[in-house]
Amino acid sequence: RLSFPLKSRRVVVSSLVGLLSTCPLLPAFRSFPSFLVKTTMAACRAPVRSPSFNAINAEPESATTRDPNILFTRNSQAIFYNFKPKPVQRMLDFDYLCARETPSIAAIVAAGSPENSFSKHFFGNEEIAIGVYNTISDAASARPNADIFINFASQRSAYDSSMQALHQPTIRVVAVIAEGVPESQTKRLIAEARKLGKWLIGPATVGGIQAGAFRIGDTAGTIDNIVHCKLHRPGCVGFVSKSGGMSNEMYNVLSRTTDGLFEGIAIGGDALPGSTLADHAKRFEHNPQVKIIVVLGEIGGRDEYSLVDALKSGKISKPVVAWCSGTCAKLFAGDEVQFGHAGAKSGGEEESAQAKNAALRDAGAIVPNAFEGLEAAITDVYRKLVESGKHTPAPDVPVRTLPEDLVAAQAAGRVRVPTNFVTTISDDRGDEPRFAGKPISDVMEKAGGIGDIVSLLWFKRTLPTWATKFLEMVLMLCADHGPCVSGAHNAIVAARAGKDLVSCVASGMLTIGPRFGGAVDGAARNFLRGKDENIPPFDFVEQAKKAGIRLPGIGHRIKSVDNPDKRVELLVNYARKNFPSTDYLDYALEVEKITTAKSPKLILNVDGTIAALFLDVMKASKMFSPAEVKQVTSIGYLNGLFLLSRTIGLVGHALDQYRLNQPLYRHQQTDVLFVNEEIGYVDEQ
Repeated sequence: RLSFPLKSRRVVVSSLVGLLSTCPLLPAFRSFPSFLVKTTMAACRAPVRSPSFNAINAEPESATTRDPNILFTRNSQAIFYNFKPKPVQRMLDFDYLCARETPSIAAIVAAGSPENSFSKHFFGNEEIAIGVYNTISDAASARPNADIFINFASQRSAYDSSMQALHQPTIRVVAVIAEGVPESQTKRLIAEARKLGKWLIGPATVGGIQAGAFRIGDTAGTIDNIVHCKLHRPGCVGFVSKSGGMSNEMYNVLSRTTDGLFEGIAIGGDALPGSTLADHAKRFEHNPQVKIIVVLGEIGGRDEYSLVDALKSGKISKPVVAWCSGTCAKLFAGDEVQFGHAGAKSGGEEESAQAKNAALRDAGAIVPNAFEGLEAAITDVYRKLVESGKHTPAPDVPVRTLPEDLVAAQAAGRVRVPTNFVTTISDDRGDEPRFAGKPISDVMEKAGGIGDIVSLLWFKRTLPTWATKFLEMVLMLCADHGPCVSGAHNAIVAARAGKDLVSCVASGMLTIGPRFGGAVDGAARNFLRGKDENIPPFDFVEQAKKAGIRLPGIGHRIKSVDNPDKRVELLVNYARKNFPSTDYLDYALEVEKITTAKSPKLILNVDGTIAALFLDVMKASKMFSPAEVKQVTSIGYLNGLFLLSRTIGLVGHALDQYRLNQPLYRHQQTDVLFVNEEIGYVDEQ
């Protein structure tokens, strides 16, 4: 057993093979059990991925033993291109319904995916991880057992991605779902597929399905429809059509008239399909599981005549029941009638549905006189096969119960699921978002500024205009206080270290707290207690002094009585002019008289001013109960104002450093006091 990394394993095995081919032990090596040699070589090919990815791998089938007429089996796996969550899950649901042992999707390709990406899906009630790769070649190399490429790319990129897939040595079948692929590109794809001996289904196809084995994308519709049409287990009918929608209808017909479908292919409705009706009918001829071939053609093109030739030449001997839709075209005026598909356009008498039906009938196919007779014709052919002993009807197979998605069950009211989050401030359900129950259109029409938005989202009410203007003043006045304060300093240092904008702002915001900008809540709680409990300002200050507590909202490192803070003056002047009352501000200013008598720097700072005035907002507006006032001052509302405001400045400082292309910051050693505690002396440089 080889325990080397992937590349090393390949080197070791190739070296062993080279050595043994020249040594006397060669006969013994040739007689070595072949299954051990195969196992060793398979181990060298195994992709290096995590166990969760390896767990969904099927055993690769040998390319030399694979029947070229068999496109799908119960072990087939696909590479799914241009990730679409719903079709992927529907394929996996079909797999589980059919009791497959392994999922039919081995890899997903999504351009731009980082290395070791994966996508989570359900396989029954088990959640699995499917590897997501950046390129088609990466996926094909990692999953050599996946020989089907399901291309959900748009018409703009379908050609390039399909051509890449055709050139992967492990890919045998390419299904192109996109409509509108230019005919010139389709011609090149067809030519390349034929040159490489590979199958091309589409473009403009819903795909195909092998009952009980493999499903491409959304083929056959819902799970309920699949069960109703007995597609969870194989029948005896090989069906091919141009139309995906009519294929679904025919699967229903076949479930009523026979023991069901074995395989169904929709080749696509474009004028140039990658594979023809006759191509698939010939495959069915060589598949012993298929006993009846049913073909649904249509007006336009000459594809059906290749089937006529195959019948006449004897290449197809199994009973063929066929019908070409579009016989009603004769009822419309004009030489050309365009139906739904790009290729469903009559270009002459030979391309008419009547001419094709007649030719198929003459070649030996069973063709009814009208579409309404198709069901009876199939019933008759099937009955004769069974009566003659050429076919034994497939037994019914119990259908697995597919676990229901929680979201679907919840929407249908079949389960009750507790929520993980509770919110009261906004709601993005419905036609437009709502802030505190108000439609965003109404908010924008009536709001005078950001203060109104803060009022709704923070306090869940519409504050008076004088109050929201106060909020906006706070946001503007506290937006920045220079580069030297701790928050701005941190943001600048982070920016000069090359960090991204979010990291720089976060670095600055993390300094906000009791010592920097985060004293608003504490000041509000203190002023609320002092004023409401009628504590004289002198006693208020003395109580804090005796408890050894610094009063939040009082004091400034630079500003003083002789050098007042202009921001405080602006806020106080606005409140005097616009607030109905300023009881808490007045109390705070009385406290300031006591503290500045001790030191001129113990002034009412901007934090304390904001705290006192917001208490006045809550009291004067008469919109907050005492319990709400207490809650606002205890859970961070007021510090949030400083946080929101200062973010503006932090962003500005970081962008300023980027713009100036400033180098990494290193602090000067001369500004550091180095203390050697072991020796016990102070080294002052």
